[in-house]
Amino acid sequence: MSASLALEAEMARLIVESLHLDVDADGIDPDAPLFGEGLGLDSIDALEIALAISRRYGFQLRSDDERNHRIFASLRALSGHVEKNRTR
Repeated sequence: MSASLALEAEMARLIVESLHLDVDADGIDPDAPLFGEGLGLDSIDALEIALAISRRYGFQLRSDDERNHRIFASLRALSGHVEKNRTR
């Protein structure tokens, strides 16, 4: 498994655990939207995910970042952003 795919799987588990979702992390489509029609998350969920990412990967996702709609577009997009910015 490539490092990118491993991080994607790790991020899926982080989302499921942080939000106490009743879904299997392996069943999250990496290209499906996290919000709305996709996984159905909301803005409070985004804050919880950002906090979990900050704790685990050592950098902060800011609520006022104009790129958030792209960063949180899908599991794959979020994992790519974490991969580029992580300090741990």
